Amino acid sequence: MFRGATRRVTDTLTQSPARFSGMPIEDRENAHVITHALAKDTLSRIRDESTEQVGFRKGLVKLGRICGYEVIDGVMETEYVELETPLAPTTGERVKGLDDVVIINVLRAATPFVEGLLKAFPRAKQGVISAGRDESGQREDGTFPITVDYVKLPEITADDTVIVADPMLATGSTMCTVLETVLDGQADPENLFVLSAVSAPDGLLRVQEGFPEADLLTVSIDDHLNEEGYIIPGLGDAGDRAFRTK
Repeated sequence: MFRGATRRVTDTLTQSPARFSGMPIEDRENAHVITHALAKDTLSRIRDESTEQVGFRKGLVKLGRICGYEVIDGVMETEYVELETPLAPTTGERVKGLDDVVIINVLRAATPFVEGLLKAFPRAKQGVISAGRDESGQREDGTFPITVDYVKLPEITADDTVIVADPMLATGSTMCTVLETVLDGQADPENLFVLSAVSAPDGLLRVQEGFPEADLLTVSIDDHLNEEGYIIPGLGDAGDRAFRTK
């Protein structure tokens, strides 16, 4: 679970963040919302329809990096270490668990988003899942049938922090399918995060109900889904905008 930036010192010289005290993440009913000023600024820029492909893709990279730093600050413990500067010995702090991170890239829109996350977690293990919804098959409950075309996942251990990244969480159909795939036959990770740039209330509720062990982290909870299941106001089609395929 997310915790805040205020830290306490333990007997083992490990510092553990206290939940949400003074950090730019807010608890909402179904999610944690990143309120960092740079995250909001970057999201506003990529929402703008006048932002072209390069600017949109770079914005997703930047947003992923900011979100990664917020995960580090909100979840991961630090420990004291003894070190030598060029002038004197001193005590410093290092983040624990940076080698125990797994990032799942939900192709294709998440690719630049994950690129940013990797700037925060350069030693992370990576998994890839290609999953897409059948736009013509919307069900009465608003969900879509999902086709998974490709899966390549690393082993997940009980010590891992798993981040499943997709810029848009709309109906939750794709994310629920992805989470089922990720967790099938794997150990329960220490932390499981679903990370998005924009989310719809319906999707957040669906994922929360289906996977209560997951923490849902987003930069914005948008207003609603339209009749076609797209987030309003949203970003448009993040994959098409990032890769100029439409």
